[in-house]
Amino acid sequence: MKILRIKETCLYVADLDRTVAFYKGKLGLEHFSLVKDRHAFFRAGQSVLLCFIPEVTRKDERLPPHFGSGKLHLAFEVSRDAYQDWKAKVAAAGIPILHEEKWPGDMFSFYFEDPDGHVLEIIEEGLWGD
Repeated sequence: MKILRIKETCLYVADLDRTVAFYKGKLGLEHFSLVKDRHAFFRAGQSVLLCFIPEVTRKDERLPPHFGSGKLHLAFEVSRDAYQDWKAKVAAAGIPILHEEKWPGDMFSFYFEDPDGHVLEIIEEGLWGD
């Protein structure tokens, strides 16, 4: 059996309106689901970013309860040609870039935070050899 990819990634957030304003408004992700006071879902290429209010999902009785806290991390992969454009887009949106890393093979990534303090990264396609 072979796993194809991680299809969805989950972050836990405090304010859904602020989350939508950041991920849709500043990063331009497609926002396709909102359940007031519970979650906001976004498309990121072939993956889905799920943003939940943790106190609500902790008490879920239909699905297995899930929740979390703390400073989480995820990386968005972009083409090498689009990397500098993404760096400029993030900076133009007023989002401070915390760090840029040069990886082996002359590959780059940069880090920034969302409004809940989660560490986001933009990585060049091929960084993990895929």
